Parts: sequence; structure tokens; C-alpha cells
Amino acid sequence: MSVQRQFLHFAAVGASGTAVQYSVLWVGVELTGVSAAAASAVGYVLGSVVNYILNYFFTFESGKTHGEAASKYFTLLGLGWCMNTGLMWALVQNMGWNYWLAQILATAIGLAWNFAGSRWWAFKPAE
Repeated sequence: MSVQRQFLHFAAVGASGTAVQYSVLWVGVELTGVSAAAASAVGYVLGSVVNYILNYFFTFESGKTHGEAASKYFTLLGLGWCMNTGLMWALVQNMGWNYWLAQILATAIGLAWNFAGSRWWAFKPAE
């Protein structure tokens, strides 16, 4: 599959994980009063589980065992989680950004990071 086509699959799958993350963000901030960084962090974890399952079967049609693929994928996403949470904390708590604008920027950066790492490391077929 071409990189462009695979990226479109990845982005479509990512939309479902993003919907989970943004729902948790909204509930966390608006209904429970937790910080945007904390709500986003929890949503990121929940969304990443949805994304792993869909990317494993749909985007990358991985032939790897779940042990290998999941360990690499969640290592990659652990670093992405740190970037996302750090950006949310810096932009919202320190710089006073609107939490939705901060989350959109963090999501865009995370999309590029997660796709590159998933394609060329976590789900890379054996050569």
C-alpha cells in the first residue's frame, strides 16, 4: 500500500481515537473540572487502545504477534503521550491558550509522530 493511502487509512482510524480523546477532554474540563492536561492525558490513553486495534487489522494488516506489535506501538504512543500532555500543560496552564486550540495543535503533531513510528517501526513488516 502506498504511503499516501496508508496515511489516509491511519488518519481515518485516528479519527475514532481522537473522538474518544476529545470526549474525555470535554467531560474532564467542563463537567468534572480537572485540568485540560490531565483530561487530555486520560483521553489519549483510551483513544490509543481503540487506535491500536483498528491499525493492527485495518491500516497495517500486521502479521506480527500482538506481543511484538503492541509493545512497540505502546512504546511509541507513550512518547506521544508525553508530547501531548506536555504541550497541553505548557500551552493551556502556562501560556493561557484555549484548551481546544492547544489540543488541535497537539493532535496534529501527534498524528505525524504516530504515523511515522507506526509505519516504519511498530507495524513494519519483517524483511
